[in-house]
Amino acid sequence: MDGSGEHSLQEAGSQGSAAGDDIEIVVNVGGVRQVLYGDLLSQYPETRLAELINCLAGGYDTIFSLCDDYDPGKREFYFDRDPDAFKCVIEVYYFGEVHMKKGICPICFKNEMDFWKVDLKFLDDCCKSHLSEKREELEEIARRVQLILDDLGVDAAEGRWRRCQKCVWKFLEKPESSCPARVVAVLSFLLILVSSVVMCMGTIPELQVLDAEGNRVEHPTLENVETACIGWFTLEYLLRLFSSPNKLHFALSFMNIVDVLAILPFYVSLTLTHLGARMMELTNVQQAVQALRIMRIARIFKLARHSSGLQTLTYALKRSFKELGLLLMYLAVGIFVFSALGYTMEQSHPETLFKSIPQSFWWAIITMTTVGYGDIYPKTTLGKLNAAISFLCGVIAIALPIHPIINNFVRYYNKQRVLETAAKHELELMELNSGSAGEGKPGGSRSDLDILPPEPAGKEGTSWGSRLKLSHSDTFIPLLTEEKHHRTRLQSCK
Repeated sequence: MDGSGEHSLQEAGSQGSAAGDDIEIVVNVGGVRQVLYGDLLSQYPETRLAELINCLAGGYDTIFSLCDDYDPGKREFYFDRDPDAFKCVIEVYYFGEVHMKKGICPICFKNEMDFWKVDLKFLDDCCKSHLSEKREELEEIARRVQLILDDLGVDAAEGRWRRCQKCVWKFLEKPESSCPARVVAVLSFLLILVSSVVMCMGTIPELQVLDAEGNRVEHPTLENVETACIGWFTLEYLLRLFSSPNKLHFALSFMNIVDVLAILPFYVSLTLTHLGARMMELTNVQQAVQALRIMRIARIFKLARHSSGLQTLTYALKRSFKELGLLLMYLAVGIFVFSALGYTMEQSHPETLFKSIPQSFWWAIITMTTVGYGDIYPKTTLGKLNAAISFLCGVIAIALPIHPIINNFVRYYNKQRVLETAAKHELELMELNSGSAGEGKPGGSRSDLDILPPEPAGKEGTSWGSRLKLSHSDTFIPLLTEEKHHRTRLQSCK
């Protein structure tokens, strides 16, 4: 190693240790040069930049453990990191908190903070929410990838019954797994529609027949079609129940509860029809059966299992409880105010239809929602003016919370599409990596996903940091020439 380089390093180290607070630290992050002062960095001595103050006295091993390169002539530390993220990180020395710039990946920014040894507690709350959201997305992508890998993988140690159980579960729960599974999903979707149509057609008097007692009942053909549909739903539910990995979770799932409610009324009605007449009066049995037949409308919710749009709508409504609450509050206040005004203004008319304020609630509801059945209407001039103001306020009250609800729907729908695409891309990358790893091995295949090496423990940020791309800047300074793509320690010392 050059003696002049060692002498300058020792001299700089002695000066830095003598006046640590007055020393200037020059860092070059991704081609962007920045001058920092020791008194500023010493506020947070556990950070990487603060450790640069006294690292010169420790020699080159200490220096290169903290930075990527060092120029003793310029006394400049080089870091191959993102300069845009660095500009955000150094805010902690000036303002005591860190704000993430818009457009930076939150996970990459977290890895940058880990590299500079800045604790996440300095990250502002508004930025922490973005980081938490991105973590949830990555967890969802990992979960989807794991599900796909579980479907592709076959464990030789599993028994025949377990393998058969997984095949049945995959066949019924994942229509995209094979062409027969897709056919079964389409058939189930059509049977749901058929059963719903049959339920509606059974109430048409022209299609009903008279029983022995002269009462109108459903046509036998429609009953047979409904029985066939219920038989299919029952078989499908039982197969899914027996093949499910977690039967308790399966039984308590909302969509599976809907499936039970769709098929249970048929069997309860059948039981009451054949056995209930012996224990109860025939009139009570018929009333109970009629009440249970109303529960057949639950089968229309089975469509949500085969429709991602309905699932997205359900999620959007769950995320919009606050907006829906505001909508109901606006309507409740308007209904109370305008019904009371309508009742008061219509009392002077001898043929008023507003008999009481509670009865006026119905008029206010149908007016503010712009339905207007016409069964109750004002007859005085002031009453008509009150009605005009009420439906204008109703339109405004309904329109205000609708926009956030639509935004929640669009955001979740786009997010699901992005997650599905990201999971597919992740699988494609894994397949390419496994294919390249298996090229030099006999019998290597692009589909051997299980030969991928596991992620080393304790290096979560390494993979992200290696993929991090440097951002362009107006002050970009090329670190190296085109001939040399990296400095060696010997060149730095010289």
